[in-house]
Amino acid sequence: MIFVSYSSAYVVRQGLPTLDPRTGTLVRDWLPLQLPNFLLVNTLVLLVSTLAMELARRQAIRIALASANESRAATRAEADSMPWLALTAILGLSFLAGQWLVWSELAAAGFYVDTSPSSSFFYLLTGMHGIHLFGGVLALLAAGAASLLRKSAVSRGVVVDATAWYWHFMTFLWVYILCLLEFAR
Repeated sequence: MIFVSYSSAYVVRQGLPTLDPRTGTLVRDWLPLQLPNFLLVNTLVLLVSTLAMELARRQAIRIALASANESRAATRAEADSMPWLALTAILGLSFLAGQWLVWSELAAAGFYVDTSPSSSFFYLLTGMHGIHLFGGVLALLAAGAASLLRKSAVSRGVVVDATAWYWHFMTFLWVYILCLLEFAR
């Protein structure tokens, strides 16, 4: 819901003028932002990470089903599931590092949080998404720890499944934010 309210505020604020205290007139202070091209690379990284997360989720379900059937294949499947979680976490951290590079690039161009309302919204939306994505990385670490601590296959499957749905939502949310910033002008 927080992103819905931010999106609404973003769209409404674009069209609102503000009062210039020096002249007493209404002025438009919304500066258009040219999004850095690196955001597309970052988006690709996040899309690949969601694919890796889906592979981890499917593997965890297979493990849980094999465990329920008391199959020996479960131990082999367990060994195969950890790389997908690890890859997803690495790609998630890579995305966050990429966001930091984008922010650095914008700052070098003189586009800071307090430069204009458009810059404030850019940093707010991407920063809030970054915080939530970092929470997803922590959930990935918890899912990996559940495997390392040899929790039951069913409980590991639940943790990985819930983490996967969260991760997929974060990816969808990022694509939405990127489209909002690019096309809602």
